[in-house]
Amino acid sequence: MIKNLTNIFIQKTNKVYGVIKSKLSEENGFVEEALKILIAVVIGALMLAGLYFLFNTIILPTLNERVTDMFNYAG
Repeated sequence: MIKNLTNIFIQKTNKVYGVIKSKLSEENGFVEEALKILIAVVIGALMLAGLYFLFNTIILPTLNERVTDMFNYAG
């Protein structure tokens, strides 16, 4: 039982060692990863700004007008 658990532990340790060794030997450096993250943040900020503009200029005024018209029923 203990020998079996020891073998499982050794196998998992070797697997983790292999993954770490392959990650450390990759050609991608920290600069490339930082650029990917920076680009993702900039694109996300642009998308949020676009949604903010869209909601404040088009969607909310139209929605406000419709709700006002709905409650100003003079019939």
